[in-house]
Amino acid sequence: MDGQEGAEQGLLTATSPGRRGGSATWVLLFSTLAAVCGSLQFGIAIGYSSPAESGIMDDLGLSLAEYSVFGSIMTIGAILGAIMSGKMADLVGRRGTMGISDILCLSGWIAITFSEGAWALDIGRLLVGCGVGLISYVVPVYISEIMPKNLRGGFGTAHQFMLSFGSALIYFIGTVVNWRILALIGAVPCVLQLLGLFFIPESPRWLEKVGREREYEAALRYLRGKKSDISEEATEIKEYTLTLQQISEGRILDLFQKIYARSLLVGVGLMALQQFGGSNAIAFYASSIFESAGFPANIGTVTMAVVQVPMTIVGVLLMDKSGRRPLLLISASGTCLGSFLAGLSFLLEDFHRWTQVAPTLVFVGILVYNASFGLGLAGIPWLIMSEIFPINMKGSAGSLVSLVNWFVSWIVTYIFNFLMELSTAGTFFIFSAIAGLTILFVAKLVPETKGRTLEEIQAAMNPLTA
Repeated sequence: MDGQEGAEQGLLTATSPGRRGGSATWVLLFSTLAAVCGSLQFGIAIGYSSPAESGIMDDLGLSLAEYSVFGSIMTIGAILGAIMSGKMADLVGRRGTMGISDILCLSGWIAITFSEGAWALDIGRLLVGCGVGLISYVVPVYISEIMPKNLRGGFGTAHQFMLSFGSALIYFIGTVVNWRILALIGAVPCVLQLLGLFFIPESPRWLEKVGREREYEAALRYLRGKKSDISEEATEIKEYTLTLQQISEGRILDLFQKIYARSLLVGVGLMALQQFGGSNAIAFYASSIFESAGFPANIGTVTMAVVQVPMTIVGVLLMDKSGRRPLLLISASGTCLGSFLAGLSFLLEDFHRWTQVAPTLVFVGILVYNASFGLGLAGIPWLIMSEIFPINMKGSAGSLVSLVNWFVSWIVTYIFNFLMELSTAGTFFIFSAIAGLTILFVAKLVPETKGRTLEEIQAAMNPLTA
C-alpha cells in the first residue's frame, strides 16, 4: 500500500459515521457566548455608518464622497484582517486571535469617538475593519471546532444571530444618541469578549494540530463535561489530524489542488455572491436608501432591525432541523424578491407612476430583503466555510475566503452611492439578478452538512483523488 492509499484508508477509518452526540454543558454555553461577543461587534460595525451618517456629515462637514470613503474603508481594514486571519489563528490560536481583534476594534472605536476630522474617522474605521476581518473568520471556526456534531448547526448560527442583533441594536440606539456616544457603545462588546477570553478553553482541534496533547484532551473533557466519555471523539480527531499531516503541509498554493476544488469553489462562491447581492451596501446606507425613496429614514431603519432579528432566530431554530441548503435557498429567493420590489418601485418613481405607493413599496422590498437575508445568507456562508475545509488547510482557506468576502464588499459599498446616482432602479435589479444566480449556485453546488462531523464533511468534500 503506497502513502496516498494509506492516507486515504486513514481518512476512511477516522471518519466512519458514528452515533456520537453531545450535550450543551455550561462551558460550551459560556464559551459560545464569549465568542459571539465578537459577532455582536461585527454587526455593530456594519450597522454603525447608517444611523451615524447625517450626524457625522453635519458635525464634521463631510461631503458625500468623503462619507463614502468612511463607510467603505472598514472593508479595506477587513481585507487586511482577512489576509492575516487564517495564519494568525493557526499561529496564536483561535482564542488569541479573538483577543487581538478586540484590541484593534477597541482602538478604532476610541479614535472615532474623539475624531475632529475625516482622517481620524477613517483611521478609526480602518482599525475596526481590521478587527472585524479577524472576527469574521475566527468566531465561526472556534464555535464549529468546540461543538459536538448534533449541536454545531444551532450553536454555529449564534454568530449569525448576534451579527444581526448587533446591526439591529445600533440602528435602534442610533435614533436616540449622537454618533460619538454610538461609537463608545460599539466598544462595549470588545471589552466583554476580552474579559470572557480568560475563562474559556482553546479549540481542542487546534491544540491537537499543534501537538499540545495534554491540553487538547483537557480542553475536550472540560467542554464535554468531566463525566463524559470523550475517547471516541478524541481518537477520531487525533487520527484525522495525523492523516492530514501526511497528505499536505497546508500551504496556500495547496488550496488550488484538485482535491480541494469543490471546497474552494463553494467557499469562495458563497462569499462573493453574498456580497455582490448588496447585503453590506444596504446595511451601510439604509438611511440614504429610504430618504431617496421619500420614506422616513428613522422608521425604515428601525423596522429593518425589528424584522431581521426574529427571522434570524427562526434560522437558528431551523438550522439543525431543516438543514443549511433549504434555508439558503429560501433566503436567496427572498433577497431576490426584495431587491426586485425595491427596483420596481424606484422605476415607477422614475416614470412618475404610483408616486404615492412607490415609497412604501421600497420599504416593503427592503424589509423582505433584510428579513430573508437574516434567515440564512447572513451567517450560513460563514458556518459552511468553517465546516468544509480540513484543519490543515483551514488557515489558508479561511484567509482566502474571508479576503474574497471583504474585497467584494469593499467594491460594492464604495460604488453603491455612485450606482444609485446613475440608476437607482438598475442598482436593485442587479442585486436581484445576483440573488437569482445564488439560488442556482446553492441548488447545484452547495452540500448539506447537517448532522455530520467535521471530519466526515471534509472527507466527502475533499476526496483524495488528486
